[in-house]
Amino acid sequence: MNFDNHPCFNALTRHSTGRIHLPVAARCNIQCNFCNRKYDCVNESRPGVTSAILTPAQAIRYLDAVLEKVENLAVIGIAGPGDPFANPKETMQTLELVHEKYPDKILCLATNGLGLPEYAEQISQRNVSHVTITLNAVDPRIGSEIYAWVRPAVRTIRGVEGAKFLLKRQTEAIKELKKRDIAVKVNTVIIPEINDEHAVEVAAFCKELGVDVQNCIPLMHVESTTFEGRPLPTSADMIALRMKASQYVRQMSHCARCRADAAGLIGVENSLEFVELLQNAAIVQPTKERPYIAVGSREGLFVNRHLGEAPSLWVFGTQEDKIILLEQRPTPIPGTGDSRWLELAETLKDCAAVLVSGCGPNPQRILEEKGVSVIAMEGLIAESLPYVFAGQKLPKIITRSLGVCSAGSGCKNVGGGCE
Repeated sequence: MNFDNHPCFNALTRHSTGRIHLPVAARCNIQCNFCNRKYDCVNESRPGVTSAILTPAQAIRYLDAVLEKVENLAVIGIAGPGDPFANPKETMQTLELVHEKYPDKILCLATNGLGLPEYAEQISQRNVSHVTITLNAVDPRIGSEIYAWVRPAVRTIRGVEGAKFLLKRQTEAIKELKKRDIAVKVNTVIIPEINDEHAVEVAAFCKELGVDVQNCIPLMHVESTTFEGRPLPTSADMIALRMKASQYVRQMSHCARCRADAAGLIGVENSLEFVELLQNAAIVQPTKERPYIAVGSREGLFVNRHLGEAPSLWVFGTQEDKIILLEQRPTPIPGTGDSRWLELAETLKDCAAVLVSGCGPNPQRILEEKGVSVIAMEGLIAESLPYVFAGQKLPKIITRSLGVCSAGSGCKNVGGGCE
């Protein structure tokens, strides 16, 4: 394997060698004031956006399809749209599947570093050779202006304390990676009047830790973010900054700020063919092991129950190419926290998906980790199920965003059921 073929770490290969990002990491564990993750926006080329979120199994299916059409993909990476280590199960399973099937490919991760230290040995064992860590400040006071919050596990930390904790974890992460001879690139987003002059100190810090390359990225305006209206650095500003920082660590200057589902050469937007392959891979379809579909419904005609308020789920299967109702299965009683959703996952162990009008992020995470996809929609069951059983995409007119319910931000996601 030629590790020099990584187009982000070696500018000479960017016009001849491609990369692909597998968007399996939906959740994030920090909130940057310049970031807004829009999962379904096909018109933006920046981190945090993707045309679909994939499970590890779907990611392999997508990868297979792309590699049939493109020969020069040397690098397979995970770069969001959230953070790989806010989604460690999905990340590690995907890396394992990719390494088993494509041992000749370079494996790569892009992360903020908060959740990485405990996984350094595991990613090394899965042959991850390159990791990018976004490190925007080595002064917690400056970091507190960049990050709205930091969330290790279930605790949320804000302000200087949060930035200090993040820096500690990032430092640990880089040290653990370099112990294992993993190449490290540091991304630094340059924000005028906040960290533009400070970025050289970041470069000096990187040198001390043995970082291989730094990528200073100019701030870009992203809708509905705290930094949406801030001034942007000019090209001259960036050239001067990189010259100063290069005294400490090698600089990257060809970054295209890739999407979480980027595929192909750096700087070339995803083709419509790749977008279609990605979206097709994300479609849920029953399998031999999971031949049924569950539905949240009040009367058995419409998908109109939020998962948290459904006392039972209607389970459908096929018989002689006809979709039939098999039974109604009671759901676990509310008030038991995560145990409720783990029990529900066991109840639905023969179901590929559950169709509901809404679902909180916690039950969605638990069910999908156990192999049950959650599809939010509203419409007639008889008109919806044929799409799912055929492995076809549901019409946009009937799909909804998960997490939408009357409780809104007031939902505590503790498995207590809906009012």
